[in-house]
Amino acid sequence: MSRQSANASQDHSGAWVIQTWMSFILSVAVTSLGIYHLPVDGWQKAFLGMGLLFTVGSTFTLSKTVRDQHEQQRLTARIDEARVTKLLAEVDPVVLK
Repeated sequence: MSRQSANASQDHSGAWVIQTWMSFILSVAVTSLGIYHLPVDGWQKAFLGMGLLFTVGSTFTLSKTVRDQHEQQRLTARIDEARVTKLLAEVDPVVLK
C-alpha cells in the first residue's frame, strides 16, 4: 500500500450528509406516526415504540462499532508498515555479504 493511498480520505458531500439525516428523520417520524395511529391498546403502542427506540439505539451502536473496527485495522496496518520500514532502514547491506 502506498503512503498516498493510506493517508487519502474521502469526505462526504454536503448533499449526502443532508440526504442521510433526512432519510433517518423521515423513517423514524413516519414509523412513529404509524405506531401512534394503530388501532390497538396503549400498551401495545408503547411496546412497539420501545422496539423502535431499541432498534435505533442498536443501529447507532453497531455503526459506531463497525467504524471503530475499520479505523483500528487502518491504524494497525500503518503501524505494521512503519515497523517494516524501520526494519528495512536498519538493515546494513554490507553486513549481509
